[in-house]
Amino acid sequence: MGRLIGVLAPLLLLACGVPAQGTYEVSGTVEAVEVAAGVVKIAHEEIPGFMPAMTMSFDVAAPELLEGVTPGASVRFTLERSATVLTITALRVTAPSGSGSGATLDLGFDLDLAPPFALLNQEGAQVALADFEGTAVLLDFVFTRCTGPCPLLTAAHVRLQRRLPSTIRARTALLSISVDPAHDTPPRLREYARKHGADLSDWSFLTGAPETVRNVVDAYHVGSTRGPDGQIDHVVATFLIDPEGRIAERYLGLQHSLEDIIADLARVLS
Repeated sequence: MGRLIGVLAPLLLLACGVPAQGTYEVSGTVEAVEVAAGVVKIAHEEIPGFMPAMTMSFDVAAPELLEGVTPGASVRFTLERSATVLTITALRVTAPSGSGSGATLDLGFDLDLAPPFALLNQEGAQVALADFEGTAVLLDFVFTRCTGPCPLLTAAHVRLQRRLPSTIRARTALLSISVDPAHDTPPRLREYARKHGADLSDWSFLTGAPETVRNVVDAYHVGSTRGPDGQIDHVVATFLIDPEGRIAERYLGLQHSLEDIIADLARVLS
């Protein structure tokens, strides 16, 4: 399978109503680690003024920060946020797990063909993955009430959409599936897309019956669990699906090079 890069970054932090920059000292418990990708999943405490207590995946500034970090460990970390980046820049273990486990994030790396789906877009029309045969697809998972990474993820893809060369953009579709289908109706997804500046001519925001969406989320191994405050924990991952319907790349986290993604798109379309 293709190499791992990170997922994301840019534009602006529109939805949350918080300052575009900040540095936070945060405590939490490690749930999973992917050292090679530089990603760690942490159940963290509330970050006042920014994010409620929840579980989410974070990029780290350097993979070396994760050496010796195992699931179950209590950690204290420095989280830096700008309009384009959400990154752990320092991390120390305050209480080891005692298990020595090296468990990693499960994103189904054995997948080859992208799991099919048929959902409703922001206009209420059915959209199926099969509709994009012969086209490259960039697929991500978000939800409109997200107070963490989703606005950054969408903003990054807005920037990518605007930077795509015309020859690549003509053969590329962006799809965003809501992990909160009970709330994210087509009109709410349309408003979310409008707020973030997405061009809906080649970008669909998708929802559907909760059970149907759950099956898609499970098939792509991004998981989702809802906390008591309504926030949803899910793996931040974007999938590049080639014109033959195969998963060509998986991008983890909230950082990536747009140039790398454009190069990957050019490669799978060549």
